[in-house]
Amino acid sequence: MSDDLTRLSASELAPLVASRKVSPLDLTRAVLARADRLQLTLNCFITLVADHAMLAARQAEDEIVRGNYRGPLHGIPYAAKDLCDTAGVRTTYGSLVHEKNVPARDAVAIARLRAAGAILIGKTTTPEFGHKALTDAPLFGRTRNAWSGERTSGGSSGGAAVAVASGIGPIGVATDGGGSTRIPAACNGVVGLKQGLGTIPHSQSPDGFGTYTYVTPMTRTVRDTALMLQVMAGAHDSDPWSIGVPVPDHVGAVDAARDLKGKRVMYALRLGNKIVSRDVEAAFGRALGRLRDLGAELVEFTDTPPDLEGVWKVINHTTWRARFDDMIRQHGNRVSPSLVRQVAMATDWSSLDLQQAAFRRTDLFRRVQGWFTHADFLVTPTISRSALPLDQDLFEPITIDGLEVGELRRNWFPYTMAFNITGHPALSLGMGFGEDGLPLSLQIVGRFRDETSVLQAAHLYEKSETWLDRWPDL
Repeated sequence: MSDDLTRLSASELAPLVASRKVSPLDLTRAVLARADRLQLTLNCFITLVADHAMLAARQAEDEIVRGNYRGPLHGIPYAAKDLCDTAGVRTTYGSLVHEKNVPARDAVAIARLRAAGAILIGKTTTPEFGHKALTDAPLFGRTRNAWSGERTSGGSSGGAAVAVASGIGPIGVATDGGGSTRIPAACNGVVGLKQGLGTIPHSQSPDGFGTYTYVTPMTRTVRDTALMLQVMAGAHDSDPWSIGVPVPDHVGAVDAARDLKGKRVMYALRLGNKIVSRDVEAAFGRALGRLRDLGAELVEFTDTPPDLEGVWKVINHTTWRARFDDMIRQHGNRVSPSLVRQVAMATDWSSLDLQQAAFRRTDLFRRVQGWFTHADFLVTPTISRSALPLDQDLFEPITIDGLEVGELRRNWFPYTMAFNITGHPALSLGMGFGEDGLPLSLQIVGRFRDETSVLQAAHLYEKSETWLDRWPDL
């Protein structure tokens, strides 16, 4: 019975919990048992909080028995990426420097999940401060892909994606600064949404106005993403982008979706990169066929892709220098070498370079806005090939179909970074499996502040697929 519970989505579990057919205690116990069995293999948690979780489950059960049901996440276990502050629960940011840090209060998104009755079971792995698309750090080592121990989980939300993919809770909290939700979602065959600026308040961002990072849902199904978004979204004074942003009925809209008739879908197999794997190209072609069958009009993307990585790298690396330069000076031998190296790169850029990057960010936003004057969505692969080898180095070239194609960011995930910079919603979900048996993934990008339409399109596409029937052989 416990394994059966861990294979159910939050949407399936919610009515069972509400009707008291499934106890939050039994569900939480099953999820924790699964974590205990799989942690040694997957290494997807930095901290597990079994006692804390069981106390919360007891409270949830007592409340539901008394008729105080808080909604569809009440009694549902989840794990949070260890970049997100959790009151009274160790939050290390993947860093030896902060190994014993225990926050006094929750991040806003976590507080909202707590208020909704969701049950925190632990903190998932992240590279130090989420600085790369591979999940490893001196604090905990490497996190393995849910589908193959020889492959990376992706990053930086690798732990959150692996936990969800392997049934250690139906939902998780991730973050995304350049693809850090969508890349590991793609590697592990789950759903990763990077919502728009301000949709979910980011109370920990040090630059509220210039932010390009997001606190995000990680789930197995699109409807579960809508459930999480419904709870986590809404204005908060800590995030200027969130103020005045309404919260639509995302769940109702997903349930009401019937087809894509009248929708125009731009598609791009490449977005500045030259090479994608054979199986990604084939799967992308099949995905376009499914979208066409759902009624969408397909239009090939013909614009010249802008230099997405260049803008992102200047903004991102200078942000890291401002945040971490003092820490590196004090604790350099305890900081991830790859983070140290990237902070050092930022010394090559001047304040003029940073301001010019800000200008280019605005240009890029306006350009993407132009794309959506004549289309409802842009679809691309999420990554150009399946998950990279477990020991892949951030600064070494990657291979695609046995061919060395160049450095990792520009050639593996050129599709994701632009929409961190512009703030448009972008969602990654499965589009089948590759020749190596690992997941492949589709990215759906939508109009600014229109997560609802992206969720609807993704839900319809998901229903046309059969990938949800498959589970990793663990």
